[in-house]
Amino acid sequence: MKNSGLGTWISRRRAKSRGDIAIISSGGTLRYEEFSERIARLSTMLQSRGVTAGDRVVFLGDNHPDFLTTFFACGAIGAIFVPLNTRLAPRELEYMIEDSGATTLITHHAMRDLARAAAWSSGITRRFVIEGPAEPPTVESFEDALAAASAEQPEVEVSLDDPAMILYTSGTTGRPKGAVLTHGNLTWNSINALVDYDVTSEEVALLIAPMFHVASLSMGALPTLLKGGTVVLHQKFDAGAVLEAIETHGITSLSGVPTTFQMIAEHPAWATTDLSSVRKLTCGGSSVPLRVIEAYEKRGLSFSSGYGMTETAPGATALPYRKSREHVGSSGIAHFFTDVRVVGPDGRELPAGEAGEIQISGPNVITEYWNRPDAIREAVDGEWFRSGDIGTLDEDGYLVVSDRLKDMVISGGENIYPAEIEQLIMEIADITSAAVIGVPDERWGEVPIAIVAQNSGAHLAADDILSHLNGRLAKYKIPRAVIFVDELPRTATGKVRKAELRERFSALPEPHGEVTS
Repeated sequence: MKNSGLGTWISRRRAKSRGDIAIISSGGTLRYEEFSERIARLSTMLQSRGVTAGDRVVFLGDNHPDFLTTFFACGAIGAIFVPLNTRLAPRELEYMIEDSGATTLITHHAMRDLARAAAWSSGITRRFVIEGPAEPPTVESFEDALAAASAEQPEVEVSLDDPAMILYTSGTTGRPKGAVLTHGNLTWNSINALVDYDVTSEEVALLIAPMFHVASLSMGALPTLLKGGTVVLHQKFDAGAVLEAIETHGITSLSGVPTTFQMIAEHPAWATTDLSSVRKLTCGGSSVPLRVIEAYEKRGLSFSSGYGMTETAPGATALPYRKSREHVGSSGIAHFFTDVRVVGPDGRELPAGEAGEIQISGPNVITEYWNRPDAIREAVDGEWFRSGDIGTLDEDGYLVVSDRLKDMVISGGENIYPAEIEQLIMEIADITSAAVIGVPDERWGEVPIAIVAQNSGAHLAADDILSHLNGRLAKYKIPRAVIFVDELPRTATGKVRKAELRERFSALPEPHGEVTS
């Protein structure tokens, strides 16, 4: 059996797209034949260092061509790619590295300090640094290692059922789970994107969201490269740089979250930028505010929103562009090779218009969490993945998501799970209970706040809580306000009534910071 996985995509595309540009970044352009050779060199280099099928390779870096080089090289030799969120704290990254059992780490030089802090006690034995000097004997230069490697593509048997990537997604218990995406999951998701988003070989897709999030990689980069288009990488989001790139490179498609699109439309260059090349705007994370929709409609552009999650690789539904006004607030209909249903508490499918749990089935849906058979058993009902989200389907199959996982906060497109923050707050000796909820924020959609109770006689301040979290959590997870209460409302079984807290504290307190209630 030959390699039928993702690792062969660029070598197959090489002959079809010779001379065409695969990637544009701050470092210049990379044509398909150059990209293919680079992948082959990395594949053989990793093999020469002892990386074999099933081994995990961690990548720590923002959007960079070698993120994709590493992804495809791992696929070529059957290794498992593990991209990590660069916004996380060392403690969070360390857990993921150790949980994955990875022994190889590739990092961009800008992340070297973070990588050192995160991997100091892990099992990492091979370290490579991109665009930075080696530190013998522990760290090798990525570029030097590639230059010395063979450009002959390795021949390794890889099937669509083999794991391609582990993406860590926080759970309601506070501990991240590694969602195992197979070559088949990612391939079928790309096919869904080709069908439902009309991706063409002339596509010039600007990626402004980090590829360590599955949407940017799997809905943006992979379908575009599969079709032979061009991917334009921005390492950091900057509204002015986005508008400049649209004119400079003739961007045809742009994906983001509502906050990014709002910031682009508010930029001074918005009114004078030529947007005539843009054909597609896709938005995820949450619904697009009407004022943002209207700002783009005035420029002749419409949004397609969608619904999905890491476990669905990530696409579950997509709203056709021509239906964006007709179905405002909807997340669209199921992707072509994916099925979506809504069920009641008894597991039976509900009729149109009735709210229930959203469940997804299809070849893009995971069947495994890394080393967590208990978690996948809880998440799967037969052939259906249980999202934990609440929604309704209309007669035509259009999905409206009416509620998210009851505790999750989505801030600027980032998922924040309160349990993780609450556990850290409870490490403080004088804290008796803690609850984290989301409150509306004009720019980020939602931001987290903490409601805490302390021992009688204790005199903790907001800064005591926030300083304890600083360095232990990514900055976007740190609460924007701390509210002290005598006690938290609880059910008869002792669970905190967060719905009551959300009603009571429905806005960010002013001034931001410590509030006593």
